Amino acid sequence: MMGWSDQGWNGWMIAMMLLWPVVIGIAVWAVASLTHGGSEQSRARETPRQILDRRLASGGVDAAQYLQTRALLDNGPMTGPTATGSR
Repeated sequence: MMGWSDQGWNGWMIAMMLLWPVVIGIAVWAVASLTHGGSEQSRARETPRQILDRRLASGGVDAAQYLQTRALLDNGPMTGPTATGSR
């Protein structure tokens, strides 16, 4: 039989034994880095004041709503007739 005379370990077998663990390791690292990226973002959450400032800058709230919400954030919930809108 031709080609079967060298049945020992050859260079390709050794290369594959070294290459596959590297490929699998890179795949595991990529999946872990993609799935754990959200945990870094959750630690660096915006404060309510930063969210309000961003919404004002983007036009999501007008100046009156901004001032009212900012006062609510700074001073706590309002109580009494002004909170419900009745006088």
